[in-house]
Amino acid sequence: MTVRREIGPKYVLLVGDGMADYPLAELGGRTAIEAAHTPNMDRIAACRVGLVKTIPTGLSPGSDVANLSLLGYDPTLCLTGRAPFEAASMGVALGEREVAFRLNLVTLDHRSDGEIVMVSHSSGDIPTPEGRTIVETLQRDLVLPGVKIHPGVAYRHLLVWEEGPLAAETIPPHDVLDQNMGSYLNPERRDPIVAVIRRSWDILKDHPVNLTRRAQRLNEANSIWLWGQGKALRIPRFRDKFGLQGGVISAVDLLKGIGVYAGLQPIVVEGATGYLDTNYAGKAREAVTALNDLDFMFVHVEAPDEASHNGNINEKIQAIESFDEKVVGPVLEGLERFPDYRVMVASDHFTPISIKTHASDPAPFAWAAKGELASGKRGGAFTEASAKASGLYFEKGCELMPSFLGRV
Repeated sequence: MTVRREIGPKYVLLVGDGMADYPLAELGGRTAIEAAHTPNMDRIAACRVGLVKTIPTGLSPGSDVANLSLLGYDPTLCLTGRAPFEAASMGVALGEREVAFRLNLVTLDHRSDGEIVMVSHSSGDIPTPEGRTIVETLQRDLVLPGVKIHPGVAYRHLLVWEEGPLAAETIPPHDVLDQNMGSYLNPERRDPIVAVIRRSWDILKDHPVNLTRRAQRLNEANSIWLWGQGKALRIPRFRDKFGLQGGVISAVDLLKGIGVYAGLQPIVVEGATGYLDTNYAGKAREAVTALNDLDFMFVHVEAPDEASHNGNINEKIQAIESFDEKVVGPVLEGLERFPDYRVMVASDHFTPISIKTHASDPAPFAWAAKGELASGKRGGAFTEASAKASGLYFEKGCELMPSFLGRV
């Protein structure tokens, strides 16, 4: 006699990174979410919508902090820095004495000795093949005792430094776009981080990749930028916290690394880039397929955040609409074949176009169960305003996940 394994409820968390925004005059006082066509998120919001404080008071509004909160972890208890998560995603094991740093390839405009402007935190969204070519050169030429450089994706890479300066002042480059970084980069400060950054300038100035980008009038990767440092950390596995076997889909090493630490199975999707051209449909398809064997899926889409950092309103609206149409919609359709499920959509944090960086405001979320969606409720709106008006609010972000899973 064949014994069938009982299929329990399926749970899906869909995150549109940085979707939340402030009202924009260019959109007639609407936010990008309000201007976007989002029927699938609106359908979920008709059942339940609210706000969640993903950034605890006193912590910087990074994606590491926000997504740890959404997954049910308290960042104030476990976070040492974002770079260790990226190391985990890349399969780089950190020794006890090693400090990991996020290494961005950035574009600086050297206008004078005292005026060095951060033009792009991503070297104009440099593609992965070009970024890796530059990192190969850095591995060869930027030789420092106890330092190893590891290639990542696009502009996002990793530097591991034995006995590195864990307490050094570092600045997320997307926080200082269009700002003068001359005082921070002043060699008279005798800062070890600044010294490494400045050493990269001569190596990258006339790099073949940059010469080609210069000829094409594209932003050059003319500097590295170190930030987000931390040491290896320990957090409980998601399965041990909630009794669910889960997976993660993201094009971003940071999010995949959080998943690795949480014991979530990383699922690779061909064509997932982290940009507007990412393979949305592939993420949705692989997420639903993975639920044949897993109980929980965390699907992350970076594109709205990148558009926000670039200050591009139209691209942000396009990214939100693509997320809704090509990820949320197909996931809802695919979930219908399971006896029971719950699905949540969320913005991990605000990334307002007006400031081109992250903000700490409580972020909107919405979730619904299969039966609630089947009831055909209408009139929902997944927006910042509707989330606030609902009165549903989680002061501690890490308490949203247990509520979503029915563990409270």
